[in-house]
Amino acid sequence: MSRMNLKCVFLVSALAGVAFGQIAPPNATGVSMGHIHLYVSDVAAQQTFWTAMMGGVKVANGRLEMIQFPGLMLLIRKGEISGGPEGSIVNHIGLVWKDLPAEISKWKAAGLKIEQTNANQGFVDGPSDGIRVEYLGDPTLKTSVAMHHIHLYPQDVPAMQAWYAKLLGGAPGKSKVGGIDSIEVPGVSLLFSKSATKLLPTVGRSLDHIGFEVKSLPEFLQRIEAMGIKPDEPIRPSNFSPKLRVSFVTDPWGTKMEITEGLQP
Repeated sequence: MSRMNLKCVFLVSALAGVAFGQIAPPNATGVSMGHIHLYVSDVAAQQTFWTAMMGGVKVANGRLEMIQFPGLMLLIRKGEISGGPEGSIVNHIGLVWKDLPAEISKWKAAGLKIEQTNANQGFVDGPSDGIRVEYLGDPTLKTSVAMHHIHLYPQDVPAMQAWYAKLLGGAPGKSKVGGIDSIEVPGVSLLFSKSATKLLPTVGRSLDHIGFEVKSLPEFLQRIEAMGIKPDEPIRPSNFSPKLRVSFVTDPWGTKMEITEGLQP
């Protein structure tokens, strides 16, 4: 799959009221954006990219080390992968910056590869493993940077959009500019664009899975099981933080999701 001439366009950020490093308050279903989990060949290089270049901050929840953005926790681990996100059902994530021109100047000075679509949108490549980030600008943003979107590419957009609306409680809609099918979840916009071919699952790629934080993990799993959505495994405690509990769900298109309770440091 090529870069598909991606037409991710600016959406009004739902994160205006989220302080730096906070997970967004949950919706009526008790769900908000949680984390993105990357497996990479060079952890140190990725950490430098996501902090010095992207503006994240290192934090820890017990022994669980993360990089935080408003609306997002990023986990980076060393691992063998079969490829980058491109070619899998989750193609990329997007961040939004308050002073985008200053960020672009910084990235250019650092020699990062930039694919600029227009003055307010484009892609910047990470140091390895096919990692790239869509960048957008919003001068009204109340933080310097924030989580913006996750872009998925199913063959059947309406089916995926409806499935995620049922799972996460977000209302199906269209992006304000460009008319991209979407679901709004506190902390993130899930964008759905049609793929001409069936893409690969996320597991084993550098972007291995996405994560959502819930108010009550037992209640969340009971609710989705009543809908006929079976979790991949029962609730278990985290090996890294005594207050964190986790489970996993995989969507019908191969997107692995970790469902957490207690992720916030």
